[in-house]
Amino acid sequence: MKTPNRLYQSGQSLLAAAFGASATLAFSPFSYWPLMLVALWGLFTLLQNASPKRSAWLGFCWGLGQFTTGVSWVYVSIDHFGGMPAIAGLSLMALLIAYLSLYPALFSALVNKLSIRQPGIKWLILAPALWLVIDWLRGWVFTGFPWLWPGYSQIDSPLAGIAPVLGVQGITLVLVVLAGLLALITPRWGHWQGQARYGAVAAGLGLVAVSYGLGSINWVTKTDQQQQISLIQGNVPQALKWRSDQRWPTLMKYLDLTRQHWDSDVIIWPEAAVPALERELPRFFSQLDQAAKHNQTTVITGALDQNEQGAYFNNVLALGAGTPAYRYPAPTQYSKHHLLPFGEFVPFEGLLRPLAPLFNLPMSSFSPGEPVQPALPANGWDYITALCYEIAFPAQIRDNLNADSDAIITLSNDAWFGRSIGPWQHLEIARMRALEFGLPVIRATNNGVTALVDEHGKLEATLPQFETQVLTTQITGTEGITPYRQWGNTPLWLWVMISGCLGVMVWRRDTRKPSKISTNL
Repeated sequence: MKTPNRLYQSGQSLLAAAFGASATLAFSPFSYWPLMLVALWGLFTLLQNASPKRSAWLGFCWGLGQFTTGVSWVYVSIDHFGGMPAIAGLSLMALLIAYLSLYPALFSALVNKLSIRQPGIKWLILAPALWLVIDWLRGWVFTGFPWLWPGYSQIDSPLAGIAPVLGVQGITLVLVVLAGLLALITPRWGHWQGQARYGAVAAGLGLVAVSYGLGSINWVTKTDQQQQISLIQGNVPQALKWRSDQRWPTLMKYLDLTRQHWDSDVIIWPEAAVPALERELPRFFSQLDQAAKHNQTTVITGALDQNEQGAYFNNVLALGAGTPAYRYPAPTQYSKHHLLPFGEFVPFEGLLRPLAPLFNLPMSSFSPGEPVQPALPANGWDYITALCYEIAFPAQIRDNLNADSDAIITLSNDAWFGRSIGPWQHLEIARMRALEFGLPVIRATNNGVTALVDEHGKLEATLPQFETQVLTTQITGTEGITPYRQWGNTPLWLWVMISGCLGVMVWRRDTRKPSKISTNL
C-alpha cells in the first residue's frame, strides 16, 4: 500500500514543478500569457485537501520549477564573471533558487493551515491576499527580489488594463482570484458543483471583461510636446569593458556615435558607459558638457564614482543644455538607491567575501543614494531615473514622480547576462512601469534591449541585441494621471486588511467549540 502512495506523491511533486516551469513561458520573450493562469490553477488544484506540511512541499516544488527556469540567466554572470569552479557556481545558483522557492512554499503551507470551512472565502479572498503579502515580502527581504511577479506576464493580455488602476500586483490579485475560481470548479478536486460552478464561470468572465474595459480607458493623453532622442547602444563586451587598454577606444566609440546625432534634443548613453571613475576624467566630462551645450543638446550617461570617504556610487550624469557648467562632481546627477545584492553590495560581506572571488568583484561595495532625488534636466524636460534593477520597484519610482515629470529613463547594462532571457524580462518590467504611471519609458542599454516604450506600455521603437547602433526617435509628452500613480498600493493594502479581518472572523467561528454545560447539581 505504501509504494503506490509514494509514487502518487512523487508524481504530484513532479507535476507541481512542471506547473511552476510553465509559468516562465508566460513571461517575455515567450509571452504565452495564458500559461500563468494555468500554472497557478495547477498549484491550487494540487493543494486541495493537502495537509499544511504536504502543501509546503508542493509549493516548494512549484517554486523550484518556476525559478530554475525563470532566473536561469543569473548563472550566466556567475559562470562568466564569478571566477569560481562550475560546481561552486551551480551550488550558489541552487541556493538562490531554493531561497526563492521558500516563498510559494510559505504561501502553500499557510493557505492550508487556515481552518476555513468555506472554500470560496478561503480561495477567493484569503488566498489572493496571502499571495500579495508574500510577494511583497519577497520584494523586500534582503532589499528585495520582485522578479517574476505573476502580473508582469500579462502586459499583453486583457488583464493589462488593471495596471493603471492597481499596478502590477493588482493584476496578480486578479490572476490568483481566477485561479482560485478554476480550482473550485475542477472535476474531482473542486468543491463547487451545479449552479455554483456556473456562477464561478460567470464571475471569472466578468473579471476579465472588467479588466478589458479598464484597458479601453485613456487615463492619460498625448500632448503636442515632443523631443528627439538618440539612444547609444555601444555593445561593449563586458570582458573588455574595464581593461585599461580599452578605456579610450570605448570613450572614442561613444563620442563618434554621439557626434553623428548632435541634432537630437537628448543623447543617452547606457549604465556605466564611461569605463572609469568620474573623478579620473574631469576634463573629458567638461569637454563633453561644452560640446553638448554648443549643440543645444543634453547628454545623459552612466558613470561610476568614488567620494573622498572611499564610498563607490553608481551614478547617472546630465551634461549640456539645461544643466550648469560642469565641475567635478557633476552638479546634476542621480545616484542609484536600490542596489543589486551581490552585484553592487554583498550582504553579510564579512562572512561571504572570503569564500569566493564572486563576492569580491571590482566595485561590489557600492553605497546607496537617497531614496528620493531630483529629476534629471533633459533640455527642458524632467526625466525620472531608475537605474537598471531599480525599474523593478514601482514604489520607488512613484515616490520620485511629481507634477513636472515628463518621462522615466532607465539605463542598464545587461551584458552580464549574455543571450539569456533576462534582458527580455527586464524590458517587460519597464513596459509595466510605463503602463502603471502613464509615462513614456526610455530604456538605454549597452547591448540591448534598447527601446522606447509609450505611455500604454507598447514598444514604439527598439534596437536588435548585440549590435552597435543608435536608436533615434521622437518621444511625445503626456498629460493626466493614472489612478495607480495617485493612490499607489493603498487599495491593495486595504484589500489585504479587510480580507485578513474577514478571515479571522470566519476562522474564529469555524474553530469555536460548543460550550460545555455542567450537569453537576
